[in-house]
Amino acid sequence: MKKKQPEKRFGVVAMEKGFITAVQLLEAMRVQITEDIELQTHRPIGAILLDQEAITGPQLNEVLRAMNIPVLEDEW
Repeated sequence: MKKKQPEKRFGVVAMEKGFITAVQLLEAMRVQITEDIELQTHRPIGAILLDQEAITGPQLNEVLRAMNIPVLEDEW
């Protein structure tokens, strides 16, 4: 059974909430694609934005909640 995709992607929700800019999203997507090709690993955009300090842990959780995705970690 295939997982249902959220209505909106993480980066779009984060931009709508004012947490990131389009430039920050594009940079995170560039990193994601590069890692996909060169390292053959896939990291979620949220994890990349967090590593780049473009968003905070609480902001990450807020976006996930807005997407109705369960949040595992509430403490940052």
